Amino acid sequence: MATFDPEHRQHRYQVRFDWGPVGADVIGPVDIAVVVDVLSFTTTLTVAVERGIEVFPFRWRDDRAMAYAHEQDAVLAVQRQDAAPGRPSLSPASLREAEGVRRLVLPSPNGSTISSMLAGGGASVIGASLRNRTAVAEWLAPRCAAGASIGVVASGERWPDGSLRPAVEDLWGAGAVLDALDPADLSPEAAVARDAFRAADLPDALHACASGRELTAKGYAADVAVASEMDSVSVVPHLCGGSFRAARDAVIDRC
Repeated sequence: MATFDPEHRQHRYQVRFDWGPVGADVIGPVDIAVVVDVLSFTTTLTVAVERGIEVFPFRWRDDRAMAYAHEQDAVLAVQRQDAAPGRPSLSPASLREAEGVRRLVLPSPNGSTISSMLAGGGASVIGASLRNRTAVAEWLAPRCAAGASIGVVASGERWPDGSLRPAVEDLWGAGAVLDALDPADLSPEAAVARDAFRAADLPDALHACASGRELTAKGYAADVAVASEMDSVSVVPHLCGGSFRAARDAVIDRC
C-alpha cells in the first residue's frame, strides 16, 4: 500500500472527495464509498439496475472478462462500437434497449475498477450519477447522521499515457450528490465539488464539455442525453457480494 501525507487523507472530515483509483486509496478507508463515473459507468449502472439487471463490475476487458462472465452465468458487455441486439455495451442508451439480460459483467478501466478496489477495502460501495443523485443522497442521509464516514470518488478518464484525466462531468456528478446530501462536515475538496455542481449550467454543460463532445462526435449523443436525465430514477446501485443490485433500506452496512 502506498504511503501518503496524512493531511491528504482528509480524515478529519466525515465527508471526503478525491479523484480516481489513487484518490480513492488516499481518502480511505471509509464506511461508505460513492463512485461517480457519469460518462458512462455509473449512468449505465443506473439504467441496468432500474431494469432489474444484476451488474458485476470487472477491472479488465480481455480473456479474463470472458471467463468471469461465463463463471457468473452473465452476459459480457462489449465496447460501444460492437453493441448489437443481445450484445449490450457500456453505452447506457444501448443497455436501455437490451432484452433478455439478467446478469451483466461490465468492464470499465475507471468506475468499475474503482468500485472493485473500494469494496475490497471494506467499504459499502454505491454507484451515483446525475440520474439518481437525490436518491443516493436520501440513502446516505441516515448513515451520515449516524456517523458513517463517506468518501465520494470522481472516477475521471484516462489520457493516452494512462494517467488520470480529471473529467468535469464527474466533478459535477459528485457535487450533485453532495448538494442533495448537504452534510455539515465535509472537506474543502468536497465543498469545491458541491459548488462546481451549483455553478454548472446543466444539462447543457454536459453536452458542451470535452467528454460530451467526444461521445457526440463518435455518434453517441444518446449516451450524453441519458446521462443528462437529472433525478430521473430512484434506484441506488449497491455493490454487494461482487455485484451491483438495488439497495434496500434493510441493507445498512457491509454485505
